[in-house]
Amino acid sequence: MSEYKLVELPYEYDALTPHISEQVMEWHHDVHNQGYVDGTNDAEEKLEQQRENNDFSSTGSILNSFTHNFCGNVLHQIFWHNMSPEGGGKPEGKLMQKIEEDFGSYKNWKKEFKAAASSASGWALLVYIPRENELHNVAVDRHDEGAVWGAHPVLAVDVWEHSYYHDYGPERGDFIDNFFQLIDWSDVQSRYSEVSGAFS
Repeated sequence: MSEYKLVELPYEYDALTPHISEQVMEWHHDVHNQGYVDGTNDAEEKLEQQRENNDFSSTGSILNSFTHNFCGNVLHQIFWHNMSPEGGGKPEGKLMQKIEEDFGSYKNWKKEFKAAASSASGWALLVYIPRENELHNVAVDRHDEGAVWGAHPVLAVDVWEHSYYHDYGPERGDFIDNFFQLIDWSDVQSRYSEVSGAFS
């Protein structure tokens, strides 16, 4: 059985201020993300016990817990590394070319991504779908509802209220606008290159 551990932030808790406060980063990483790690490990342990006991009476609810917590942990790892104190600007190179090819322009992509982030009750994702060789924006509720099979997230923004309410109150749009000031496009490019190259 795998044991999952909380991944450390690639920067200090206060590094993303003023866009995301130190307090929010501490709560978000140390409490919420840790909770998804603990939830994943707990579900794995319970599934192993059920297999050993040949008792699958509560397997359905445990699997639901595993999916929710595992996906939450994965998306948070992407989210943390998608941001940088030196972030902002626009993508370059092959990623920008692909965005322009699939969305018509960077401006179109950004508007659509912001719409996804405004409507989702969990996450907005930019994903690469190898089968179609296409980038798509996806609005995901919770951590796992609305996900696209076979798609690989390369950019993620968490729009659960714990991500922004302490800093922005109900103004989610302001949080989304400021997220663009933090995007580390080199990380997004690296993720895109990895998944697109693996299936080319």
